[in-house]
Amino acid sequence: MNIDTARKLKVSARSDDRGNIARIRLVPEDGSAVAPFEAGAHLDIFLPDLDLWRQYSLCSDPSETQFYEIGVLRDPASRGGSEKVHETAVVGAVFTVEGPRNHFPLEESAQTTVLLGGGIGVTPMIAMAKRLHSAGKDFTLHYCTRSEDVTAFMDDLKAAPFAANVVFHFDDRDAVQKLDLARDLPAPDAGTHLYVCGPQGFMDWVISTAEEASHTTDHVHREYFSADVDLTGDSFEVECRESGITLTIGPDDTIAKVLAKAGIKVEVKCEEGVCGTCLTDVLEGDIDHRDQFLTAEEREDGDVMCVCCSRARGTLVLDI
Repeated sequence: MNIDTARKLKVSARSDDRGNIARIRLVPEDGSAVAPFEAGAHLDIFLPDLDLWRQYSLCSDPSETQFYEIGVLRDPASRGGSEKVHETAVVGAVFTVEGPRNHFPLEESAQTTVLLGGGIGVTPMIAMAKRLHSAGKDFTLHYCTRSEDVTAFMDDLKAAPFAANVVFHFDDRDAVQKLDLARDLPAPDAGTHLYVCGPQGFMDWVISTAEEASHTTDHVHREYFSADVDLTGDSFEVECRESGITLTIGPDDTIAKVLAKAGIKVEVKCEEGVCGTCLTDVLEGDIDHRDQFLTAEEREDGDVMCVCCSRARGTLVLDI
């Protein structure tokens, strides 16, 4: 935990929406205004009972100065973070929070913006839609869920001043209203930007389809909130150039955990390679990237890696 940047935020309101999604408003415990943020930002929330940090995208309007709002899906298949938030985020509860941080910034100069949210992945898209509307920008929000019965935020989106820009897609309805990327994605253009967030399968489908249609990688923005990651592999060596030590990473170890045992501090949050908190500079070596945070171009550069999950082929030299 980084106590130098952490704040205490208190739950001021909570409502349980469709689809086991809790909508939670947070305010500074000391009564001050919230720190400003830009659309796409998230909060890092510490769960002491689990000794875990978890990241939740802000869905509130970036112009809002009185509170933050997040949406949290209760997911029994997760490592317990969402269950703990649902259990403990009652009105008056206080959390240790870092942020807002933004690894998913909105390119406001775009002429056309398409937002694609799958399930709880719609949360950053809502903040983006609010910002784009207030800026008078051309955009469409495609919101995909299994059925209307599990579509959180639907009432608010239908009543929003930008309701005409929102298109709902339900898996249990007829095919014509489902998301059809051949139909619903605009043609590639220098002024067009796409944003996608949701389950990994949904995101992989959108990203690969968009890139196959010649949308450039730097115009297809993505944020994974979880990922299936294989942490195992052959042993390899890590030289910590600045610290002057070399460590062995075993088949079931991660670089971050071995560094911590050796007393070398690297801040880790998600442990799944999706948040970018543990990014570390690489001086030499063949990186075996396992994360979902870095772009293909950043991986090709080979000068940075997520040490919470990525590995190496042979000896790796870190600038640490």
